[in-house]
Amino acid sequence: IVSNPEFLREGSAIEDFMRPNRVVIGADSEQAVAIMKDLYRPLYLLETPIVVTDIPTAEMIKYASNAFLAVKISFINEIATVCEKVGADVQLVSKGMGLDNRIGNKFLHAGPGFGGSCFPKDLAALVQTGERVGYPFQIAGAAAKVNYEQHLRMVQKVKDACGGVKGKTLGVLGLSFKPNTNDMREAPSLTILSELMKEGAKIRAYDPASMEESMKLLPGMVPCQDTYEVADGADGLIIMTEWNQFRNLDFERLKKAMKEPLLLDLRNTYESDRVVPFGFRHVSVGRPTKNPAA
Repeated sequence: IVSNPEFLREGSAIEDFMRPNRVVIGADSEQAVAIMKDLYRPLYLLETPIVVTDIPTAEMIKYASNAFLAVKISFINEIATVCEKVGADVQLVSKGMGLDNRIGNKFLHAGPGFGGSCFPKDLAALVQTGERVGYPFQIAGAAAKVNYEQHLRMVQKVKDACGGVKGKTLGVLGLSFKPNTNDMREAPSLTILSELMKEGAKIRAYDPASMEESMKLLPGMVPCQDTYEVADGADGLIIMTEWNQFRNLDFERLKKAMKEPLLLDLRNTYESDRVVPFGFRHVSVGRPTKNPAA
């Protein structure tokens, strides 16, 4: 029996398979280890670290790795909330933290929270494992709780920026849990948009890959063909997923299409000085809201 956990990022699976950070092999016999090492022999040429251990340890490496990344995301999202209260800029806080090699700059980007199939599942697995052995895994449980609450904070952020959303039209750019995939599993958009629609908002949305699946999950939305159709008559434009095509928007065109020039940048995709000169109010996560000059 062998446990050989994968560490593939969705949207980057081929790259991660060909050039992994490490290979973990958990086995119950020397013969099994030898077979697995032979399978991974091409990676020896790349000097890929190979960790050989027992099966329980291999499985725990997988769960612990994903849980730690989820904790980093929930941590920076809590920092972002405090930044908003004290007038700090979470982008610069993240940069300052990430320059410390002990911390690193990965997974320190404030936003609406994590989703997908891996992080929520592996956090839950650690919590359940702890319960099974009589130990309450508090950090994993807290990361999941903070993540859900972050979704709700984004709902409140949108409501506050719009002065309430009842009867308002909101354009949404991106629906999948991350760019370069159509995966809607545990996507922050599901909770955020469901709550906004409950509050009476009309949602117009566009995602380059996930429209078919998202319409099954959020049937109350109006599907659009592109960014600028989304903006037509909108009281606010939400960047929900940071697809590359949303990083160079034509703000003059957007302003002409929108009812109100309000950008709700839930992924901190833009610096305010790229947005405000076009007459937009720029609301982001963990940074001061910037308004156009009167």
